[in-house]
Amino acid sequence: MKNVINLLLVLCSSVFAFSQGTSTQLKREQQKLEKKIANTKSLLNKVKSNTEASLNELRLIDNQIKSREALVRIFDNQVRVAEIKMIEKKHEINRLNKRLEDLKRQYKSMIIYAYKRRNNYGKIMFILSANNYNEAIKRNSYLKKAAGIQLKQRALIKQHQQLIDKEIKSISLEKDTKVLAMEEKKKERTQIEKDKVTKEISYGKFKKEEQKLYDQLQVDERKKQELKRKIDSAIKNEIAAETERQRKEEEKKRKATEEKKRKANEAKKSGDKPKTNTTVEREPTPIIDDVPEKKPEYVYKESPEGSAIGRSFEGNRGRLAWPVGNGSITERYGVNAHPTLKGVTTNNNGIDITCSKGSTVRAVFEGEVTSVFSITGAGKVVIIKHGSYRTVYSNLQETYVKAGSQVSSKQSIGVLQPEDGNISICHFEVHSVASGLTKSLNPSLWIGR
Repeated sequence: MKNVINLLLVLCSSVFAFSQGTSTQLKREQQKLEKKIANTKSLLNKVKSNTEASLNELRLIDNQIKSREALVRIFDNQVRVAEIKMIEKKHEINRLNKRLEDLKRQYKSMIIYAYKRRNNYGKIMFILSANNYNEAIKRNSYLKKAAGIQLKQRALIKQHQQLIDKEIKSISLEKDTKVLAMEEKKKERTQIEKDKVTKEISYGKFKKEEQKLYDQLQVDERKKQELKRKIDSAIKNEIAAETERQRKEEEKKRKATEEKKRKANEAKKSGDKPKTNTTVEREPTPIIDDVPEKKPEYVYKESPEGSAIGRSFEGNRGRLAWPVGNGSITERYGVNAHPTLKGVTTNNNGIDITCSKGSTVRAVFEGEVTSVFSITGAGKVVIIKHGSYRTVYSNLQETYVKAGSQVSSKQSIGVLQPEDGNISICHFEVHSVASGLTKSLNPSLWIGR
């Protein structure tokens, strides 16, 4: 009987733990989305303070709508989890009630039986009527066990009543959670509709200026191409310089080894030279046409320290710090549809993060600054080396570091230049370098979510 009760308690606690884990995870996701929505809302207020509409406003509104829709899905899941938990708890209450009735029935039978034999002399006579002393001891032990069973039965009944009361209270809490989630869902639905109306109004403004947008698009594409060309060139020059440095070091070591061997051979020959003066005729050295010395090909090798940082960088994929403290990704990696021009797409080698005007840019991981340069119309650019990986930060107005600087994770490296609408945009890229070739990676998969 006791084992059955324990099993029921274990099952109840397991179901509760699973449901609790799901609820906690949903709550965490809800808090993240609410924080993201609040941040985007703040940026939208700053953008709207500008008299002219901007594409960033459209992108931010679109982000806001997507975040709110994701939050609505979270509320839907919370409602479903609450309903499942309520059903589970109702089943559990039914099981506990049934078990409680069985325990009460058994306890009732035990009480009636004890009442009929309540005479103390009956107990004494039961013990004294034993055939021998050992049997009397056993009868006395039996009577004590019977009394103990009654006490345990009463404790089990009380325990089940407490469990039932607890489950009833829990159902009430789940009902409140469900009602609250449904109310929040309605509010978010209303906000989504408002955001869509705002988006359509902004969209209508831009439809009148399509030619201006095409011209701006061409300017932006030229900036992107110039940035890509300079990044590739900077990384290639960096690798070439490091390769040459390593080659010179290897050449210096090789010459030092050869000089050491030459001196050792000369010392050996000097010690073995005979004392008698004998002239040994040597054959004339054949004349060989000059052949240009072929330099051995040298392949760039990452230093042990660089390799360790690269492995650590790779091991933190999905957990790297954001390049800015707060912001909203308004253009993602790869091909993006233009906010207003139908059929027009742009290609992004990184991500664009819209944030407050003049936000501080920080390194996403420890490393070494290898390049700092400027691009007309795109501000200053900083490239940081993390072993065989590079991170690129552009649209900076001012930088706090220079080539050769060692930086730590989240260390400030500069300030973003302002854009229209009291905002700034951080363009961030991640590249891998292998065999002298660079490959752009999706930054969204590397920074924390």
